[in-house]
Amino acid sequence: MRRGTLLVVTLAAVALAAAGMGPAPALAATKYLTIGTGGVTGVYYPTGGAIARIVNQKREEYGMRLTVESTGGSVYNINAIMSGDLDFGVVQSDRQYQAFNGSEDSEWAGKPQKDLRAMFAIHPESVTLCAAVDAGINSMQDLKGKRVNIGNPGSGQRQNSIDALAAAGIDYEKDLMAEGLKAAEAPGMLQDGRIDAFFYTVGHPSGAFKEATSGTRKVKFVPIELPKSFYEKYSYYAPSIVPVSEYPGAANDADVPSFGVKATFVTSSKVANKHVYGVVKEIFENFDEFKKLHPAYAVLTKENMLEGLSAPIHDGAMKYYKEAGMMK
Repeated sequence: MRRGTLLVVTLAAVALAAAGMGPAPALAATKYLTIGTGGVTGVYYPTGGAIARIVNQKREEYGMRLTVESTGGSVYNINAIMSGDLDFGVVQSDRQYQAFNGSEDSEWAGKPQKDLRAMFAIHPESVTLCAAVDAGINSMQDLKGKRVNIGNPGSGQRQNSIDALAAAGIDYEKDLMAEGLKAAEAPGMLQDGRIDAFFYTVGHPSGAFKEATSGTRKVKFVPIELPKSFYEKYSYYAPSIVPVSEYPGAANDADVPSFGVKATFVTSSKVANKHVYGVVKEIFENFDEFKKLHPAYAVLTKENMLEGLSAPIHDGAMKYYKEAGMMK
């Protein structure tokens, strides 16, 4: 906006306020904050939208307005939050843990992200393996020699795929023809016959799997069954299921075992307490409304939204939790 135009708008707003015809101008005081999400076919993107929709109803009260950006996923979101390019982000609980601790088997090896802060957890996510029926893939072992999408660099799902494959004794660099596609690209590639299977870590139901199971090429969900030692090594993983009732086009006739993590909402210690407090307060005080915004939130309780947080809770979030009697 040109300086002269801004001056006219501001003076007009002041005049209206003085005449009792409108509020005092808040334009200059509004802080625009961005939420990093994921691919548009996943649950992260609508999750960011749901949070923004609720919080922005009080944008004048908190002096902030949330916007949503589709991104490459967890790793990108954490790095962008740490650099100040994003203010909030949806990330997998395992990635939250790895980043804060600088885990050796992660992108942050030896570089712990100590400014990372947790706000709350959201929906559970299953590491889901989908394959074409004509590819003859009925187990993880059948992936050998196949063209499989393990996820794009910068996504949480890529490491989940690698962890699962390694636990099954499969080297993704040697035993597969591994692809690094974004989640939104994989269903179309599977239907076109350009890949045989793909992994995707996501809450269900997912638009990506609805797309994958609705084409002319028949597809199925492949079980991922891992030993107890796997869960002992990676404490942030837990067994889960893929609910096939959500995907009537799939060739499965029963729920499929898998494993998963939780989606979490994070920020930086450098983001102002008042802004973090406002986000947390509005989500928890409009909890029933929030739950209705996506089927993946059906299992949410206020209590389990405080589980799976492996970075310190932001002071602004903690202020609300103490006021609400949720933490001491």
